[in-house]
Amino acid sequence: MPTLTVTDTSASKSKADAVVVLAVQQDGQARVAPATALDRAAQEHVDNALEALSATGAADEIVRLPGVPGVDGLVVVSGSGLDSAPTTDDVEAVRRAAGAATRALRGKAKAVAFAFPAETTELVVATGEGALFGAYEFDAYRSTKTATPIAKVTVLSPLAKDKAVRAGVKRAGVVAEQRAWAQDLVNTPPLDLYPASFAEQVKEHFAGSNVKVKVQDEKALAKANAGGLVGVGRGSARPPRLVTLSYRPAKAKQHLAFVGKGITFDSGGLCIKPAEGMITMKCDMAGAAAVAAGIAAIAELGLPVAVTAYLCLAENLTGADAQRPGDVVTMPNGKTVEVINTDAEGRLVMADGLCFASREKPDLIVDVATLTGAAVLSLGSRTAAALGNDDATRDEVVAAATAAGEDFWPMPLLQHLRSGMKSLVADTKHTGPRMGGMIVAALFLQDFVGDDKDGNQLPWVHLDIAAPAYSTDEKYGYIDTGASGFAVRTLVQLAEGRA
Repeated sequence: MPTLTVTDTSASKSKADAVVVLAVQQDGQARVAPATALDRAAQEHVDNALEALSATGAADEIVRLPGVPGVDGLVVVSGSGLDSAPTTDDVEAVRRAAGAATRALRGKAKAVAFAFPAETTELVVATGEGALFGAYEFDAYRSTKTATPIAKVTVLSPLAKDKAVRAGVKRAGVVAEQRAWAQDLVNTPPLDLYPASFAEQVKEHFAGSNVKVKVQDEKALAKANAGGLVGVGRGSARPPRLVTLSYRPAKAKQHLAFVGKGITFDSGGLCIKPAEGMITMKCDMAGAAAVAAGIAAIAELGLPVAVTAYLCLAENLTGADAQRPGDVVTMPNGKTVEVINTDAEGRLVMADGLCFASREKPDLIVDVATLTGAAVLSLGSRTAAALGNDDATRDEVVAAATAAGEDFWPMPLLQHLRSGMKSLVADTKHTGPRMGGMIVAALFLQDFVGDDKDGNQLPWVHLDIAAPAYSTDEKYGYIDTGASGFAVRTLVQLAEGRA
């Protein structure tokens, strides 16, 4: 992870290998967004070059300009897609422009300086965040490493000594580092990341921290009636695990519970997926990765809110004792479930996690899962779905996501779709009608959210991140192919709001 600093020096005095400036769109043409760190002569030169190159300033447009007067090294112009200089309402566009630049500069520059508009705390922090996000690279399995990884990011701003800026930069570094850990987990091949090894990595990550780690193996899960995890894990030689993470600061007045889906590889089980459908199924544990990274960032930032996270880890394979359609499993809350489609395994392990989370009666339960293809069909590749048993609470989570720069769309929890989950032999089936499948999955999960001391169901929000958790070919802003670390920032932002 690169270091992130803020300095009040000018672009002309920067010793970076590359200086990045922001472009906006004016009359269909790119123009430099004025920044105090870039002098007028340099800006005019860049504007003239952009006009000669017919640059537009569109989002993700990158233009490289050597030989800019007064600036040593390369000048990189990153398009924002904005039609005027950014304000505090445009921080996500700034993040993406900064990330697009560092993504383009990986392997080409070790030190990168940003001469973006940086007259507010929000713009400074957004620039630094986006730059760190875009600099992420996963090369653990490459025989040849990147020769010049980005090691230093500097934001040029007159607010370098401002306390709020320094605090924001520190926060950005923590969140970026933990987001990168989540990305590393998701990008790791399933040969090496399986329930037990995932649990070990989590224990190592939190060693010496103020987060307690508890791991339950298959015997403990069977004793606890965790029928979802035990059932899904039966087809694999590598048995399931439930990892519980607990952060308990002294002055906490709120308690949040996070539940993450951790299917380390999903073959579909006996209802096996087609070959092309398995290619990216190492990413089916992205929810558990986000939850683990989220609580890590919350703890490192010292937020005064208690958090308990549950990582529901299993591998869904087709071994000799694999779960069969028609099997009935018993869940920790005593409900029985008829298994219909073994490729709908995620909701089974999540149901276990929701049962365990409910026992502590937290103020809010949020589950994060790459749960349904229906969510991808509904909202496309960049947007996740948010559903819950209370619209105001669901909208609180969506608002936190928006503030963090992650795209969620609120969806209704349509109760009439429950009718398709009636079972002849058990309390419920775990699937229902194909139409509305994203909502059906959420309705199933709702049945495993417990009640508060007054007998009312605990506040609960379900985040289906199947679409944006992993990108197969699309690149934009700070998002590259592979794991995105999606939902980590939302969880941190939510905790800050509750704290």
